[in-house]
Amino acid sequence: MSRNEALFQEASTCFPGGVNSPVRAFRSVGGNPRFMARGKGSRLSDVDGKEYIDYVLSWGPLILGHAHPKVVAAVAAAAAQGMSFGAPTEQENRLAIAIKRFFPSLELLRFVNSGTEACMGAIRVARAATKRDNIIKFSGCYHGHADYLLVSAGSGVSTLGLPDSPGVPASFTSHTFVAPYNDAQAVETILKGNKGTVAAIIVEPVAGNMGFMRPRPGFLETLRSLCDEHGTVLIFDEVMTGFRIAPGGAQEYFGIRPDLSCLGKVVGGGMPVGVYGGRRDIMSMVAPSGPVYQAGTLSGNPVAMAAGLATLEVLEQEDAFGKARNYQEHLVAGLQELGKKKNADWTVDGLGTMFGLRFLSGAAYSYEDLKAGDTLRFGRFFRKALESGIYFAPSSFEAGFTSSTHTDDDLELTLKAVALALDA
Repeated sequence: MSRNEALFQEASTCFPGGVNSPVRAFRSVGGNPRFMARGKGSRLSDVDGKEYIDYVLSWGPLILGHAHPKVVAAVAAAAAQGMSFGAPTEQENRLAIAIKRFFPSLELLRFVNSGTEACMGAIRVARAATKRDNIIKFSGCYHGHADYLLVSAGSGVSTLGLPDSPGVPASFTSHTFVAPYNDAQAVETILKGNKGTVAAIIVEPVAGNMGFMRPRPGFLETLRSLCDEHGTVLIFDEVMTGFRIAPGGAQEYFGIRPDLSCLGKVVGGGMPVGVYGGRRDIMSMVAPSGPVYQAGTLSGNPVAMAAGLATLEVLEQEDAFGKARNYQEHLVAGLQELGKKKNADWTVDGLGTMFGLRFLSGAAYSYEDLKAGDTLRFGRFFRKALESGIYFAPSSFEAGFTSSTHTDDDLELTLKAVALALDA
């Protein structure tokens, strides 16, 4: 028995399903997850010593690759001074100022410990600012595991969402409306049918939890204008897209300024960090400036701040984003060409430093479109690629990511492995 299998058997006696997050399980692709021992640059090594070219990158945060020497040095230096103080530090100021250079829409911001926390905080303060209870989210977009966000689409565009997980009371989601992604008309219908009750629209400006999906031209612009018309707060969940679609996120790329934004662990170089922030008048309502309570003992902890500051310094000074974007463009072009040669009947697309691939002919613009995809075929493809040392996300409903440390050799090896996987 391999060490991977032995560890998974042991883990299954400790954790539900043998994992501490369901996305790590291989349920949708078959087999058991690999237990990773170390990472360096674009590569991962598992406990059996097998090496992989990594396109998961801790689900996005590692835009500089694994164990970047400047980030590691910054973490070591910060840890040597103390892991956590529960008090303000200079690093919080420095990282906040750096983030604001990339995201000028964040006039005031608050550090938290995860993307889930960031989305919870943003929605809470939006509700307080508007004195409204309802929110709109989009089918297939994931904003963390808060009860009122675990909602899938109802039977109609104006149907109140039903809980998407046991343990979530229906009353908790009674103020959550769900619209199809990329359907601005559905959003307008909800707003007009519930006039003056919708506090916020929260959206992944480029969807990353549907395997990577672009917004239709004009979709985000229409959301902005609808929010202005109805006095609704527009929240961009840029936990995945921040620093990845463009250095300043999707809001920079599309030229749209949301009222509030949520950022994730890329801000902390892969450490547990989240951020929510935006308009000064809204964020001034957060305690202790205002009445909206939100707190966290480890928020802004010095080790995470040091990792984040080192990451953003490299992004600013060494064009790490440009390197990762160029690799993505070559990777996607190579995968698309292979698909044509092999008659793969798949769709590959990418933007910035994100990409997605799925066995579905033609473009997909909503979560509903994706249901026609061949997930069983993706599972077979994933397993064959994994055997060849290519670590894609173990689901066709997750995005892939590139880093500044991926090389021409990585690209050549990846395309060879993909060709073999498609043949198989």
